Amino acid sequence: MKVNGTPVHGYDPGARLLDVLRDHLGLRGVKEGCGVGECGSCTVLLDGDPVCSCLVFAGQADGRDVVTAEGLGTADDLSPLQRQFVDHQALQCGYCIPGVVVSAAAHLAEADHVSEDSVREALSGNLCRCTGYSKLVAAVLAAADHRDSP
Repeated sequence: MKVNGTPVHGYDPGARLLDVLRDHLGLRGVKEGCGVGECGSCTVLLDGDPVCSCLVFAGQADGRDVVTAEGLGTADDLSPLQRQFVDHQALQCGYCIPGVVVSAAAHLAEADHVSEDSVREALSGNLCRCTGYSKLVAAVLAAADHRDSP
């Protein structure tokens, strides 16, 4: 598989993708919340589609592209979406944010029209106990506005 654009080998195909990303590759942005695909904290993109990495065997990602929050931008070079999360103060404890940002990035990449309803639907698989979602939605809408401007 490729993770954030880099080919990866030497992992246990029977391990959860979540564990390979965190333990084998040290990608700590991928969080384990519930371990049963209910919270979205472990969301990554698998060939562009958001998936809960706790429900995917690493072997299922063989030959595929995996993108984590770390693959969207870095602390020194935030993606426009990540910048909007900072600018809108849409971060509190931060535990859910990597999965939320990954889900939002998938939505922005595939949606022709982004609305509050579409953002709420796109983020419906990501649970957050801190923010109340309003700032998360505002950040994604602002990123969509920036995406559409010249």
